[in-house]
Formats: sequence, C-alpha cells, structure tokens
Amino acid sequence: MKALILAAGYATRLYPLTKKYPKPLLEVKGRPIINYIIDKLELADEINEIFIVTNSKFISDFRKWVKTVRFHKKIILVDDLTKNNQDRLGAIGDINFVIKKKKIGEDLLVVGGDNLFSGSLQRFLSAARNNNAAASIGLYRLKRIKDACRYGVVKLDRSRKVISFQEKPKHPDSNLVAMCLYYIPKNSFNLIDKYLSGKKIKADATGSYIAWLKDRADVYGYVFNGSWFDIGDYKYLNAAKNNFV
Repeated sequence: MKALILAAGYATRLYPLTKKYPKPLLEVKGRPIINYIIDKLELADEINEIFIVTNSKFISDFRKWVKTVRFHKKIILVDDLTKNNQDRLGAIGDINFVIKKKKIGEDLLVVGGDNLFSGSLQRFLSAARNNNAAASIGLYRLKRIKDACRYGVVKLDRSRKVISFQEKPKHPDSNLVAMCLYYIPKNSFNLIDKYLSGKKIKADATGSYIAWLKDRADVYGYVFNGSWFDIGDYKYLNAAKNNFV
C-alpha cells in the first residue's frame, strides 16, 4: 500500500503566514505538522512508500525539509507543476496526478497535509480493508453541530455505509464530519477518472468526490476517537498549538 499526503494547496486563509511558506511545514509544539502525520504512517506496516504532492511554489521548501528528517519509510516528493492558487489542480486532481505520474498500482491511503489526529490509523486501515468498498473515509464527531458547516457532513447507516454526504452545508443536520482521510483500493482508481472526465471546474474538495461516489458505489466511514485538528485558519492553528497531544 502507498500513502499520499496532500500538500499542494496555497493556504490563502493563513496569509501572510503561508504566503511564502507551505502550511504542512508550519510548526505545532516544535515540530512541522507533516511530521506528526508521517509518525502515524510509520506505524502502519502495510504502507511501504509515502508520497507527498506539493506544487512548484513550495517544492524547494519540502526538499530542504526532507533533508532534515529521518523516517524509516521512503518519502517521495511530487511537484504537481502548479504555481498559484488560480491554477491549482485541486485535491482530487492531485490524487489523480500522482496515481498517473507515479504509476501507482497498489491501494492508496490519502491524508490531508493539515490534519492532526490522535486516533488509531491502524484500526482505520483494518476496517477499510475489510469493507471491500470503493472507498473508506475517516470521520470525526464534533462537540458542536454548528461547527460542522466548515466540513463535509456525513450520515451512516447501521453498517457504517455512507448514505448522505453534504459538503459544507449552511445548516448541518449531523455533527459527524469527514477528516480528509481516505482509503482508496486500486480497483477503484478508474472511478476517479470517471469523476474528473468532463469537469469544467477544479475538483478541489475531496468531499465532492465522495458525495458523487456514494451514489454509484459503496463508501464506508470509520469514526475516530481522540482529538482532531483541521488547520484551515489561524483559529484552528492556535487551537492545535495549545491543545494537540
């Protein structure tokens, strides 16, 4: 199995902090955010390589960073060849770009480069591999339902199959949200192609793909325990700095 960290965004909500520096390399408690993510990936025996997709603007920062870290698993940087927020490929576009460019022929675990979580990745992977689904997604139950409007809001049936997915609804009817953590089996890569074909807008939100996919194939959710920080703006960056353990 391969892992892919999405780190090709331009993080405009964190300007000026991220105007000349990539968000995944910002530090939380003395370490870059991406280091915590790789710590999780290192614990998963199934994963044999870790891809990090970034862009032409920030690839040099990641090249400097990768020389300073020591991890057991091979880390491969991928430049998606975009240079600004206007020409970005979007999250699903980047996933497809890496699959094609690196000719990935194994199952793929995708994680957002700004996600910090304390729950068990191994349990998620075990559940995902047993589902025999087109995709499995990591979920988190927020304390306040009103905060769910920032995320993809999910409903599951009793078997944990996704039966509803709404991307950033104004009035969420559930506090269960997607974490930008996806297990995609290799035999479902063709569905990404199908989703992207004919699209006239950038497929930026991974949740938009899941909303499309769950009407065409089985998608299952796994609810994480512990803490989770999706670092989208200063409020959540500061919360992570103060509370992530």
